[in-house]
Amino acid sequence: MRIIAFALFAAFASLAVPAQAQMTDAQKMERNKKNVVEFYNAVLNEKNFDKAATYVGATYIQHNPIGADGLEGIKGFINFLKGKFPNNKSEIKRVFADGNYVIVHVHAVREPGQRGNAIFDLFRLDDNGKVVEHWDAVQPIPDPEKAMNKNGMF
Repeated sequence: MRIIAFALFAAFASLAVPAQAQMTDAQKMERNKKNVVEFYNAVLNEKNFDKAATYVGATYIQHNPIGADGLEGIKGFINFLKGKFPNNKSEIKRVFADGNYVIVHVHAVREPGQRGNAIFDLFRLDDNGKVVEHWDAVQPIPDPEKAMNKNGMF
């Protein structure tokens, strides 16, 4: 009888635990990767602030020195893209996750026909899978004829 009571208690207790706490580390990293990809596409490709905002946590810290913190910084960047580079497209080539950090390796082209930039974006997410911090490194893609190797950037 004691075993049955304990089993019932354990079953009901597990229902009271939020789904977030039941996720494995691997599941959290997959969720984080998915959220970053959705956020990235909402900002860079769709230029949709309302959608992007659903992936942002209570705070948003921006480490790119030409970007502002917070949702207003994201909104300002989207408005900049809409006004200056409406045809901007960013193609995510790779996505990596380690805990609450996600890295995307991206080919970004501001105007069709340009070579564009190779970008590494690093995002930190909170425990709920919301984006709360961003760093990036941007490198222009050189003329392939002038490159010291034929490996490409992607």
